Amino acid sequence: MAWLDVVRPGPLTTVQDHGRVGCAASGVGRSGAVDLISHDAANRLVGNAPYAATLEITTGGFAAQAVGPLTVAVTGARAPVTVNARPVADYSTLRLDGGDLLEIGYSTTGLRTYLAVRGGIDVPETLGSRSTDTLAELGPAPVRAGDHLLVGVGEAEWPIEDFIPPPAPTPCPVPLGITLGPRDDWFTPASVHALLHHAWTVTEDTDRVGVRLRGPGPLHRSRTCELPSEGVVSGSVQVPPNGHPVIFLADHPVTGGYPVIAVVTNPGIATLAQMRPGSSVTFRVA
Repeated sequence: MAWLDVVRPGPLTTVQDHGRVGCAASGVGRSGAVDLISHDAANRLVGNAPYAATLEITTGGFAAQAVGPLTVAVTGARAPVTVNARPVADYSTLRLDGGDLLEIGYSTTGLRTYLAVRGGIDVPETLGSRSTDTLAELGPAPVRAGDHLLVGVGEAEWPIEDFIPPPAPTPCPVPLGITLGPRDDWFTPASVHALLHHAWTVTEDTDRVGVRLRGPGPLHRSRTCELPSEGVVSGSVQVPPNGHPVIFLADHPVTGGYPVIAVVTNPGIATLAQMRPGSSVTFRVA
């Protein structure tokens, strides 16, 4: 048996996998890793199945000591990584001996870093997932200093490669593909035009639930009647009464009463998950 002893959790570290599939009808969102591309890459480097649980580390500042030999990988937001104070590479397979101290510094680009361990983080499942849902408060509590994170038994085949090229730097502003609707007809033509032809800034009001944007001005409705609550999905661009759009991420509610003007396509959700406050996006119809 091997595990990680958490020395420093950083501002927010949670256990995440592919989430709770098929529970929305019961009022339970999917949750799971916000950036599934980085999550899956980390698992691939250590020979895990994609759905194995990883640690999602927001902004960095994480440190843990290996108890027993472990194989790990770090992907996602770029941050300095060291083992026993010696620099090592992210996006590569790393092997730790018992007693080794793995440290992930604060991210220099991006927002969320993923730490995979061969065998996966072995915490109890809730409704078929090991993910922490910060909105519904389901799953394990956020990681704290002194936690002992058990590691499962690796069963998947080892990958051919032990290095994955890190993603290229993103342009500024970042283009995000969207599908208009289902309620774009609730907004004035000028507001739909503004959504598609202006840059929007990521505010500090961003977390695993969603990202609030600021643009040239609020989006205006063409209809003022009340909208009954309806189902929403990750990537939904919902517009509350103040007119400033909010894009839902992994821990979003399953229903909403404000109109959804558009939905961000899946690759764009992973990109959005790594955007820091102050960065900007543009929207284009995919």
